[in-house]
Amino acid sequence: MNTINSTIYGKAYEYACILAIKDIVSKYRRIEIENNESLAIAKDRYKNGISTQDRQEMQLSAKSGIIAIIEMEPRIIEDGKDVLSVSLQPDNVATKNGDIRDVLIIRRSIKWEIGISVKHNHSSLKHSRLSPHLDFGQEWMNHPCSKQYFAEIKPTFDKLQKLKEQNKNWRDLSKKEDNVYVPILKAFAKELLSLNKSKSITGNLIKYLIASNGKDYYKLIHNNNHTTTIMPFNISGTLNKSANKISPQIKIPKIKLPTRIIELGFKEKSKTTLILTMDNGWSISFRIHNASTKVETSLKFDIQLQSKPEDIFYLNRKW
Repeated sequence: MNTINSTIYGKAYEYACILAIKDIVSKYRRIEIENNESLAIAKDRYKNGISTQDRQEMQLSAKSGIIAIIEMEPRIIEDGKDVLSVSLQPDNVATKNGDIRDVLIIRRSIKWEIGISVKHNHSSLKHSRLSPHLDFGQEWMNHPCSKQYFAEIKPTFDKLQKLKEQNKNWRDLSKKEDNVYVPILKAFAKELLSLNKSKSITGNLIKYLIASNGKDYYKLIHNNNHTTTIMPFNISGTLNKSANKISPQIKIPKIKLPTRIIELGFKEKSKTTLILTMDNGWSISFRIHNASTKVETSLKFDIQLQSKPEDIFYLNRKW
């Protein structure tokens, strides 16, 4: 699936989730869907961007996922004589402040909210970038990178700048992995280990990669194998609260963060991927790649959870 189709399907699935919430919750309590631009875009993609069969499958998938979330969050259907507000967040919220939640469910009367990150066939973590001036240490972990790091990556990005000015495509580069990816990844790994020496940055790194601007949330993933995956990320312990008369049917533990790095190195037989192994069951892969046809002076990470602590569990619901 190309990037354009992926975006259309992702937006359509967001709207399917809104419809599922409205259909299920309205049987129990008053619900209000915020009519904003994000909702209008998602609605258009749902109605005009996908096939009838896709819509039917998304409806089943979204309903299955929302039911599971309600089993963990009974406050959604508790009739507190107030209004349950549901909204879709604009895409630029994630860019501006790191809030990756797509759907917000709010009860203002009790100052309570949860968020859902909605994905269509997508289980990656944040798509962070490296560039000649981007301080990943400060942005990711509130611990600035050294001058030595920027000095080490400068020659490689200077070469990319010249190739960009020549309007070159990435496919025109010979030995792209050896000449671009490997030196950048080596500098990145060296700096990450250096930052961790003076102060353990593992907890902040995980919070950056899987948290949503410090807020707990659920990830809802629509899969093509007729299952919906629901993953709670309960880092701060704000999820899974009881309602006045209803307890959650499924208990969610608070996630235990890593405290130290065990190993960081290249994946076997790979020049594009680093594997970071930490204590408490954490392992993360960082695969670097170019995100465009034309050469540009930044590189993108595809970041995936390789292994996770038992505190992070997931449900697969068939539909």
